[in-house]
Order: sequence, then C-alpha cells, then structure tokens
Amino acid sequence: DSGPGVMNGFRYAISKMGREVPGSEMLKLFVGPPLTESFGTILGYSPDDTKRAIELYREYYNEKGGITENSVYPGVKELLSALKAHGKRLIIVTSKKSNGTEFVLNHFGLMEYFDFIASADDITRNTKAEVLNYALSQGGIDDIKNTVMTGDRKYDVLAAGAVGMDSIGVLYGYGDRKELTEAGATYVAETPADVQKIILSF
Repeated sequence: DSGPGVMNGFRYAISKMGREVPGSEMLKLFVGPPLTESFGTILGYSPDDTKRAIELYREYYNEKGGITENSVYPGVKELLSALKAHGKRLIIVTSKKSNGTEFVLNHFGLMEYFDFIASADDITRNTKAEVLNYALSQGGIDDIKNTVMTGDRKYDVLAAGAVGMDSIGVLYGYGDRKELTEAGATYVAETPADVQKIILSF
C-alpha cells in the first residue's frame, strides 16, 4: 500500500507549486496513474509545470521519507509465497522508478519472490501498457494466454487489455469494483487469497 507516501508526495509538490492542495479523496486518484497523467491530465498542469511538479514529488518521495510511508497488505506475502511454491513466475509492472521499487521490496523482504522488475523510465515507458510490453519482452514471455496482470486500478486492467492479456482487479487497493469492471477486468478479487485461487485455477 504505497498510498500514504504517494498522497503526501502530491501534497508536497502541489503546495510547493503554489496551488491549492486537493482533499484526500481527490488525492487517492493519483495512486496508480503515471505522474505525467496525474499532474498534466487530471490537474491540468502545463508541460513545464508538470515537469517541475514531478521533480518536487520525487524530492519528497525519494529524499524526505515518502518511500517508507507504506505497508504490505495483509495476506500478500502469503500469496507471493504460495505462487512461487507452485512454480509461478512473478514480474512487477510499475509506473514507479526501479530504484524506489527495489528499495521498498527489500525493505519489506519481498524481493525474493520476484523474477523481474519492469518500471517506467520517462522516455520509452511512460504508460502502464508500455511498461507491460517491456516486462513481456524482457521477461521472455511469449505466451500471454498463461499470463495474468494483477492490479488495483483501471490502468493495470487497461494495460492488460491493450496487449490481449487477462487481468485480475483487486478490491483491497485504491480502485473499486465499478472502476475495475468498467475497465474490463477478467476477474475481480476481494482478497489476496482470492487472487491465489484464481491464478492456481489456470
């Protein structure tokens, strides 16, 4: 659950930009999308202001403790352990930077479960679909019929749909059932245990 650090990063960046900081419900919308979409599309910042806001956000997230303002959802570690025990390959697809992602995984003792980390780079991998395609190519995955994308926001589900992959929308994150089903989630899971049942049923 990276929400607290992400939302505090937005509070910091928006305040530093001299803009009015939205309430918590609005800030929750920024957990998941690429930063360029949050600042540029949702908040309507100009390209220059978006670039500056992203710099400020990363200043808070990477240098002022935002990266540690998170927690592991109950049941997730057990889910990852069970999937690895059944021989599943696990790859992270994230809009965050690789160094921050690796820090969090190591901090919570989760790195051992993952085979590869595919992250955004602000150049060729800005959207979740671009990061997912990178994950598939670098992870040596050519059979997406036996692959599933799991995430809590529509961006994860839409990325999976863009490459023809099934998806599991989870309800223990920041998206709700309406958002996930409207985006086209193949499955919807309420808990990590539900995710495990779905994947091991393949």
